[in-house]
Amino acid sequence: MEQPNLNYIHELSDGDKDFEAKLISVLKKELPTEFEEFQKNFEEKNFIKTAENVHKLKHKISILGLTKGYEEAALFESDLKNHKDTKRYESFVQVIKSMMDFLRPR
Repeated sequence: MEQPNLNYIHELSDGDKDFEAKLISVLKKELPTEFEEFQKNFEEKNFIKTAENVHKLKHKISILGLTKGYEEAALFESDLKNHKDTKRYESFVQVIKSMMDFLRPR
């Protein structure tokens, strides 16, 4: 499985450690809240709102360097919007959990 990393953040920051710290702080703060909202909407079978949640989370996936995870999220978002298809749910949740584990203080 693909692992989250900070490569894109380092590239964006061009060595600015304060910028990196702020961006990581935003990810740590927003990711659990957005994931919780995603879970709630999914459980309520509100697939349009769930697709919107996936869209927001998809960008955080990309920031943490998960190329395959981003592609999977884009497909899941489309599946939810167009077909109410949830078969990609488990793999999407695994990506988000790997990100939360990665961001957890050590």
